[in-house]
Amino acid sequence: MKRRDLIRHLQREGCRIEREGKSHTVYVNPKTGVSASVPRHREINTFTARGVCKDLGVRIPESK
Repeated sequence: MKRRDLIRHLQREGCRIEREGKSHTVYVNPKTGVSASVPRHREINTFTARGVCKDLGVRIPESK
């Protein structure tokens, strides 16, 4: 999955950027207060994308 697609999905689900790191961007779900880091790679494997969504408590995006 492309990083930009994952970020778009997280933002549609209501997640916001908490802070920028050197190699990760940390997103927070304001509904739950839980945060998760998204790596700065162009391609993020499906396992990682599913884990980020699960950590944040949002639905998992469909695979294409």
